[in-house]
Amino acid sequence: MVHIPRIIIAGVHSNCGKTTVARGLMAALVRRGLTVQPFKIGPDFIDPSHHTRICGRVSRNLDPIIMGESEVISTFVRASQGADIAIIEGVMGMFDGVDGTQEGSSAHVSKILDAPVILVIPVKGMSGSVHAIAEGFSRYDPEVHLTGVILNMVGSQKHRTLLQVGKTIEQLGFIPCCDDLHIGSRHLGLYMAEEAEIPIELAKVIEENCDVEEIISHAQSVKPLPDERYTSEKKSCTARIAIAADPAFCFYYQENLDRLREAGGELIFFSPMNDELPETDLIYLGGGYPELYADELAQGPALKDIKRSGDDGMPVYAECGGLMYLGRGLSGDGEEKSTRWAGLLPVEACMEKRFQALGYTIGTFHAGPSVFTPGAAIRGHEFHYSRLIPDRDARFAITLTKGTGIANGQDGVYTNNCMGAYTHAYFSCTNAEDLIRAALAYKKQ
Repeated sequence: MVHIPRIIIAGVHSNCGKTTVARGLMAALVRRGLTVQPFKIGPDFIDPSHHTRICGRVSRNLDPIIMGESEVISTFVRASQGADIAIIEGVMGMFDGVDGTQEGSSAHVSKILDAPVILVIPVKGMSGSVHAIAEGFSRYDPEVHLTGVILNMVGSQKHRTLLQVGKTIEQLGFIPCCDDLHIGSRHLGLYMAEEAEIPIELAKVIEENCDVEEIISHAQSVKPLPDERYTSEKKSCTARIAIAADPAFCFYYQENLDRLREAGGELIFFSPMNDELPETDLIYLGGGYPELYADELAQGPALKDIKRSGDDGMPVYAECGGLMYLGRGLSGDGEEKSTRWAGLLPVEACMEKRFQALGYTIGTFHAGPSVFTPGAAIRGHEFHYSRLIPDRDARFAITLTKGTGIANGQDGVYTNNCMGAYTHAYFSCTNAEDLIRAALAYKKQ
């Protein structure tokens, strides 16, 4: 058993301020000299980038839907080693899970980790009604330990006084209205940490308006967790994996990278916009924002080498934005010009004004490229504003039982050993080992 001080910052709904509170609390704790391990509930890539930048430790996703409950515990315990406290940012509203259930919600994870929850409530335009909200959330599921609330968007000292009248749930903070505390956003969510300014005053705002000592006390009062860290003997480096890493390709689960290393991969990061393709046995292109860097990618020094390598039979695996880049290009509309990309996959991409798919994906690999074992499962999520137009004879390697994919539940378009999917996969050990096996097979040629 291991004792890990921990607390979840949840919200009554999306955009209620929980990200601001979570980031501010992390920054305040770091300023106090504590080693803070950050986490994000759900499949999000963007919030963890901000956590990592603030805490200096890689933020991990905790998602029972794509990981399973036991792996939520093992990932949490393993990542928290050496930390003084773990801060877990929730997802959407506290009880918002899959298909109207609690599955995958902040409440679900709080029960898995036996972690107390602080609820962020935006209180603009209300006073006594805040207590009904706090009481309702506290009583809705007795298995969830709501330890206190932080009230956001408090208008004045008088407003704060009114909010305290008749309270029944401990009030741990009163965050004033302040537009400067928010991060800018675009079509896939907030800006990545490298692109957004972290307000210098954020930690100070939390220190001045929240009872940080009491929050730490609640986090320390938790019971020990079973030490369910999965153990795997790391194989010696046997295959080189070139991983695209720049503002165009920035969506990767840290667990995926860890599993590739454990399976024997030597990870080499490069920027398709700025670097030549390094010497490698496999190319991995994650999701991101290729549409924002269309010209830079088209003129990038790696483009021709990636095309040449894929044509030569090198395994190439891509997700979402990486899938778009491996296609023929990005079609223009009206005043927008078309951009030509790798041309390895028989698809053309175009951007839409509304998201085209959002949610979890569950599927199975079937007959297709030799990269993945037929029958192997794939789990992950999809969220994109792009739409793909595949050729009539395009072939797909994945059949989804949940999710949209590229077309009608089919995902993973492929040619030779090159495959791209809209699914942002959370690798199982089998998935990672398949990629290393494919890289080694190519290396031996």
